[in-house]
Amino acid sequence: MTAVLMALVDGSAYSESVCRHAAWIASRTGAQVKLYHVLDPRRARSKRDLSGSIRLGARSNLLEKLTALDEQHAKLAQAQGRAILEDAKALVEAEGVGDVVTRLRHDDIVDTVVAKEGAVDMILIGKRGEAAGLEKTHLGSNFERIVRASQKPVFVANRAFRQIKRVLIAYDGGVSAMKAVDHVARDPLFTGLDVVVATVGADNEEMRRALASARATLDAGGHVAETRVLDGQPGKALGEFVDGEGIDLLVMGAYGHSRIRTLVIGSTTTEMIRSCKVPVVLMR
Repeated sequence: MTAVLMALVDGSAYSESVCRHAAWIASRTGAQVKLYHVLDPRRARSKRDLSGSIRLGARSNLLEKLTALDEQHAKLAQAQGRAILEDAKALVEAEGVGDVVTRLRHDDIVDTVVAKEGAVDMILIGKRGEAAGLEKTHLGSNFERIVRASQKPVFVANRAFRQIKRVLIAYDGGVSAMKAVDHVARDPLFTGLDVVVATVGADNEEMRRALASARATLDAGGHVAETRVLDGQPGKALGEFVDGEGIDLLVMGAYGHSRIRTLVIGSTTTEMIRSCKVPVVLMR
């Protein structure tokens, strides 16, 4: 069965990176690329609902004008959405991918992901969306909502695409971290890439056994994996390792209470995603 990628594009600076990473994945796996642009009608209405400030006899006339304006905005949003999808499709096809389809949806973006992810193998999103700007400290408003809602691996694209040759798996022995190891071992996407498994903490016998188990799983999948034990705080240690060791892609669990995973999706911070300069694959 052909693998399917769900790539969410919104016309932001990160959409091109999403498309190029989708093309890279499809070229290695033979996957179909489904490009989605989602128009949230509730968000659009909330921006233009001025009826509460209208008074006296002008109310009916102005409401009619507002209704007409809403219709015009809706048509323009649809036209813009179709243009974004056409450009995205052309970009993916220019990378040599033949099986590309587009979908324009009127819905909440998370509802779209939940409704459609059953038929896809991976979801691709940009680290930041069109409303986020390019500030390093600001993530897209839908980022955490999508990661929390999705049951599939989520590929978080950074701003600029570069060829991926060296992969780091952040490993803590938790369920989602072990799933990440198994995913890398089995998925043809990672065939031929250099793989490093790193953990942060004390270099003791328990840690060495956990890393040996992870390496054995990867060896069985045809990878010759390195293992590393890093000192320091997880966010800083992993970030420095990514920068200093030529890492092109970080794979890690999205949930849990370990020091590593709570830095990814937690109640107080998403520091690893904000600071990491490479794309990230998050596993449930």
